[in-house]
Amino acid sequence: MPHAFDDQTVTAVLGHMNSDHTDDNILIARAFGDPPAPESARMTGFDGDGGDWVVTTAGGETAELRVPWPGGPITARPEVRREVVALYEEACRRLGITPRPH
Repeated sequence: MPHAFDDQTVTAVLGHMNSDHTDDNILIARAFGDPPAPESARMTGFDGDGGDWVVTTAGGETAELRVPWPGGPITARPEVRREVVALYEEACRRLGITPRPH
């Protein structure tokens, strides 16, 4: 069973990702998801095994996207940031985009 993070951690991470990193969410959706040309992507949750997004295409269709953490299962709040950054960097690599410094 994957590690479940407390509500305060989940709320803080989702708030940060969906307000400060909307472009990163779209990059992750483009790199790891099936829907063509995502118009938007919103992180909706995560646990110790990976992150969850809802992706909306330009045509208005939505799909759920689950992406496992690149480094494997996690159990601590600081590891969430490390794994989201790793997802972003892998998304950039897959899409041929130079990642920004962190």
